[in-house]
Amino acid sequence: VQLQASGGGLVQAGGSLRLSCAASGRLFSIKDMGWYRQAPGKQRELVAVISSGSTINYADSVKGRFTISRDNAKRTVDLQMNSLEPEDTAVYYCNAQITTALYYWGQGTQVTVSS
Repeated sequence: VQLQASGGGLVQAGGSLRLSCAASGRLFSIKDMGWYRQAPGKQRELVAVISSGSTINYADSVKGRFTISRDNAKRTVDLQMNSLEPEDTAVYYCNAQITTALYYWGQGTQVTVSS
């Protein structure tokens, strides 16, 4: 199973980026798909997660600015990021949870927001 993430880059504060992640391999179903991020010197944190039934949770810091979406048939998850702030600078990782104990990570994509 592989998760391929794309869409990171450099953007000025107030700008937008869209991250995409596609799962491939032998998967019967994916329970939750989400995005996490890790800034230098900080722990990895949840950004947004969406269940197979489209229940969504966002970190408080991104509510109203980021939108997560998912295509179950294509096994993709996207993160639309608007009104980006320098504090959003981090490596973003997509995550696919198959069961409570089985999950996969993508390779990470760098998002840099300049002030």
